[in-house]
Amino acid sequence: MMTSVYISSVINTNADSVWKIIRNFNDMPDWHPAIAESRIEGDNPPDQIGCVRSFRLESGGYVRERLLGLSDYDYSFTYAIIDSPLEVENYVATLKLTPITDGGRTFAEWSADFDCSPEKENDLLEQIGKNVFQTGFDSLKNRFRN
Repeated sequence: MMTSVYISSVINTNADSVWKIIRNFNDMPDWHPAIAESRIEGDNPPDQIGCVRSFRLESGGYVRERLLGLSDYDYSFTYAIIDSPLEVENYVATLKLTPITDGGRTFAEWSADFDCSPEKENDLLEQIGKNVFQTGFDSLKNRFRN
């Protein structure tokens, strides 16, 4: 069953500043509190399409994700989960920033589509939407709090 989750937020700084922090596919431990450590497999650069990041969650789980797309023009990247403790299949997510010219702020969107069993859907929506996406946005908002 295909499921979608979408979370958006406003970050009180310009999109260039946020993009500098999130652009590196391997730097998630620097801005997301749920990620303990991360590495890019092989000798690939962290912005090379197809590179795989392998990271450990603070909760102890391991996740592997492949970078599918990255655009400095659109301030966005798209990735797929390869291995994860989440019971999802065909998981593809995009994190995108849009400049808000009024006040020099950033509109941030994080969305994902995935397949899961119907009985797991609500739990996964909560876990991904709140614990992954919103937690990441909250961390970025705190970083740029004036």
